[in-house]
Amino acid sequence: MQTLLLSDRDVVTLLPMRECIDVMAGALKRVAHGDSILPLRTVIRLPDTTNAFASMPAVLGKGEAAALGAKIITVFPGNDATPFDSHIGVVLLFDAKHGALQAIADASSITAIRTAAVSGLATRLLANADASELALLGAGVLAMTHLDAVRAVRPITRVRVWSRSGTRASEFAERARKKHEIEIVVSESARDAVDGAHVVCTVTSSRTPVLEGRWLSAGTHINAVGASVSTARELDSAAVQQARLFVDRRESTMAEAGDFLIPRSEGLITDHHILGDLGDLLLTTVQGRTSAHQITLFKSLGLAVEDVAALQHIYDKARAAGIGTSMAFGGLREHA
Repeated sequence: MQTLLLSDRDVVTLLPMRECIDVMAGALKRVAHGDSILPLRTVIRLPDTTNAFASMPAVLGKGEAAALGAKIITVFPGNDATPFDSHIGVVLLFDAKHGALQAIADASSITAIRTAAVSGLATRLLANADASELALLGAGVLAMTHLDAVRAVRPITRVRVWSRSGTRASEFAERARKKHEIEIVVSESARDAVDGAHVVCTVTSSRTPVLEGRWLSAGTHINAVGASVSTARELDSAAVQQARLFVDRRESTMAEAGDFLIPRSEGLITDHHILGDLGDLLLTTVQGRTSAHQITLFKSLGLAVEDVAALQHIYDKARAAGIGTSMAFGGLREHA
C-alpha cells in the first residue's frame, strides 16, 4: 500500500490562500451542521518549559467518504527567536473505508496557511467591506500568511507591523513589500500599529496582553490568534468585553482560550458573550456585524478538522497532478 509524502513546498504549491479560505468555510459549515467528530486536543506539557506535544484527531463527514486524520505536533514558543518554526510535525490522512494511511504532510506549512485562512474567513464575514488598514502584532511565521489572507478578502493598502523584536519586524516588512508591493510600516509600539487600523491580527507568542481595548477605533475587526491555552492571552479584558465575540468552536474556547476565560474569571463577561461560531455565521443562524461602528473579534484556537480538510484538499490535487513521493508503509496482508 502506497502512502503519499508531501513536503512543505508541496503544501504551499497545492494550498493557495484563496482556495484554502473556501476549504475552511466548507469544513466549518460541516462542523456547524454536526457533520464531524472533533474531540478536544490532547496536550502534554514538557516539564519546566512552555513547550508541548499535542495530538489533534478529527473526522469530517460520514461513511467511506469521510476525511479521517490527525495532526501530531510539537509547540515550542521559544522557536520564534530561532530558525525553527514554533509548530513542527505532521498531518496524517487515512482512508475511511479500510483505515489505510493515505498521506503524510508537513504540519508547519499546513498550520500557517489554514490558520491564516480561517482568520481571512472571519475577516470576510465580520470586517467592514472597505477595511484598508491592517495592523499585525507579531512578525513571526503567521504574519505573512495573515497578510496574504486579509488581502485576499479586503482591499488592504497599508500595513503597520509591530514586534518586540524590531529587527524581525523590519525583516518582515522588507519581505512583505516585495511580495505585495503595498505600503508596509514598522511601528515603534503596538499602540502605534493599532491606532486607526481597520483590521488587527495578533499573531504573537506572548502570554500576556499585547493589545489593549482602549487603543481600538470604532469599527475595528480583530483576529486573536497567538494564544491557545487557558492561562495565556494577547488581548486585555477591555478589548474582549467591548467586542462582538465569535470563535472557531465554542467548546474549545471554553476549555482553552485564555483571551475568553480570563475576563470571564474576572466577572466582566459570561458564556453568553460568545455570540457564535464561524460556522453559525456561514449558515446565517447568528448575526455578525450589525453596525459599521461595532468592534468585532474572532478568537482562533485552531481545529483538527481544519488540518484534515486542508490535507484532503491537498491530497486530491496531488494525486491528480502527480505531486509528492509515494512510499510503502504496509497495511496490506500478503496472501500465499
